[in-house]
Amino acid sequence: MPSSYVILLALFGAVVLLTAWLPMLLKRIPISLPMVCIAIGIVLWSPFTPLVGVNPLENRYVTERLTEFVVIVALMGAGLKLDRPISWRGWETSWRLVGIAMPLTIAAITLLGSTILGLGIASALLLGAALAPTDPVLASDIQVGPPRSGEEDEVRFALTSEAGLNDGAAFPFVYLAIAIALSAVSGEPFLAHWVLVDVIWKIAAGVGIGWIGGKAMGYLAFHLPRRTGLSETKDGFVALGITCLAYGSTEMVHGYGFLAVFVSALALRSVERHHDYHENLHNFAEQIERLLMMVLLVCFGAAIAEGSIFGALSWPVVITAALILFVVRPLCGWIGLIGFPAKPLEKGVIAFFGIRGLGSFFYLAFALGQAEFEGSKILWVTVCFVVLCSIIMHGVLVTPVMRWLDRS
Repeated sequence: MPSSYVILLALFGAVVLLTAWLPMLLKRIPISLPMVCIAIGIVLWSPFTPLVGVNPLENRYVTERLTEFVVIVALMGAGLKLDRPISWRGWETSWRLVGIAMPLTIAAITLLGSTILGLGIASALLLGAALAPTDPVLASDIQVGPPRSGEEDEVRFALTSEAGLNDGAAFPFVYLAIAIALSAVSGEPFLAHWVLVDVIWKIAAGVGIGWIGGKAMGYLAFHLPRRTGLSETKDGFVALGITCLAYGSTEMVHGYGFLAVFVSALALRSVERHHDYHENLHNFAEQIERLLMMVLLVCFGAAIAEGSIFGALSWPVVITAALILFVVRPLCGWIGLIGFPAKPLEKGVIAFFGIRGLGSFFYLAFALGQAEFEGSKILWVTVCFVVLCSIIMHGVLVTPVMRWLDRS
């Protein structure tokens, strides 16, 4: 009988090969790579297969760390592929989606959580903060193309930049939910600390360290004397080094590392926008992101097949998920874009395609490690069900809708 290690090694090799092969096969059909990954996990799971299809309720720390890493790699890739310089007018859709649509989404999901699911204010707010951001990992099919490819229409730019920015912008609301939960136990006030530290300091640290670090990396890559710059190495894995350095250094001073990673990628691009080396960095980040995403979603599929992950699935959860995907996100996205000079079709696509994914798992796992929340099982089931439905719905629709939009 082969050992568990040998079986896992063979399964990992198969996943690596599929990571390279499947995107080419799925390019023209309405089936996304994440959908296939979940299906593979469901098919491969059995009580005798050592596939890590663990229930996230029982493995919170592992879920937190794995999803954290894949999200920061995705954020670096998203920042590197954006050709458009940062400006108030050029990034207007981004500011609207992050500053208007996302807070409205959090408020609406919080209301649904407290009324339909019967959650307390802290748990309902955590649900809203976890499910409001769009996911940078699973949104690659609706993002802009590689650096300097010219594939940056307003719809793709809006969804790419939103996915990069709102992962950091959602964190203050996650911390607010944590503060409310802790205050309910201790009775200590929390509002002043939340505003000064969790909002002002952590955002400033993330933006500042990310921008300075990205500028410094840009200088090392492009402005050192000939043959001594990082760009001369042609090594794409430098993107991974920049990602981990930006994230780790920001988290050490208690800033928002997600925000720092995305900003550092934008700052790096701003130093030199037209160098071929950006493509090397982006391609490596994208490959690592895709591999990690496939591994995690195969495990997610196995966890679904195992059965306990949806043990508490109920009609209130199903109704809440449907309202989030079909009402809350489209409506809040549309409200955020009121007054923006774009065609109604473009606004509708931007408002609808707010895919939820691995970032939601991270926020929930992180918060549950910081404080006790009532109804944690309902939170997990709701987040998992929303992510699963989002992957299927958006995966089926994204190819025909984006093709139709390009033609129109």
